[in-house]
Amino acid sequence: MAFTVDNAVIMAAGFASRFVPLSYETPKGMLRVRGEVLIERQIRQLREAGIDEVFVVTGYKAEQFAYLKDAFGVTLIYNADYSVRNNNASLYAVRDQLRNTYICSSDNYFTENPFTKTVDDAYYSAVFSEGETSEWCISTGDDGFIDSVRIGGCNTWYMFGHAFWSEPFSRAFVRILEQVYDLPQTAGLLWEGVYMQHLDELKMRMRTYPPGIIYEFDSLDELREFDGTYLDDTRSETIRRLARQFGCTQREMTGFRAVDVQDRYAFSFQLHGQTHRVLVNPEEIS
Repeated sequence: MAFTVDNAVIMAAGFASRFVPLSYETPKGMLRVRGEVLIERQIRQLREAGIDEVFVVTGYKAEQFAYLKDAFGVTLIYNADYSVRNNNASLYAVRDQLRNTYICSSDNYFTENPFTKTVDDAYYSAVFSEGETSEWCISTGDDGFIDSVRIGGCNTWYMFGHAFWSEPFSRAFVRILEQVYDLPQTAGLLWEGVYMQHLDELKMRMRTYPPGIIYEFDSLDELREFDGTYLDDTRSETIRRLARQFGCTQREMTGFRAVDVQDRYAFSFQLHGQTHRVLVNPEEIS
């Protein structure tokens, strides 16, 4: 059975704590990579595939996404729970629009357009790990549906990139999400965490992709490997100030990491083999 895609949801509400300090100033989906803003590129690829109705779920620094409404004709939906729940809250906020729907993250970069107007079945995209990985690893049963999701594995397929929800999948997921949404133990779950607890009810296939098609940048170092312009210009005023303070170039500063989950404005970085910890004054961030 083939499903005609109704719409797409791009989740763009999160803080992206692994991408400090750039995320202090710019939501991850608004970063310009190889000359294009990440979320703009994804909207364009969806439109090229014939998916005209696009919902962007915002939260952190929602005002930076406001221009997309007029510039690209998308519908903006605000996730009021973005700071207290994981991304299951973004899908809860847009649950009334979920039908035959692409579920996307604003920070993905696709070198080739992965979207099509018709899709055979609900799926999650996957790439293969040569060796160890800490990603969400999946396997399928004899019926072709995902029957196992585990965090971490070796020489295996893992979830990476976008997903497609068929209308039956959407109905089932929304029903479950509404049942568990107010439970304290679900607040920190990714939507995939809800999914993996209900594999018998939520039937989804695995769609595999070769290397070099789907990218997601978990840190500035990873982004620099993909787009070398970030080596000398991180587009971050926070890093520019630190470079002036330490008398170094931006290129010399690496390994930026959030260091305190209780204070999102604390991070560390490496300079000449030494680790430096920084506590940023939020009032200094533009």
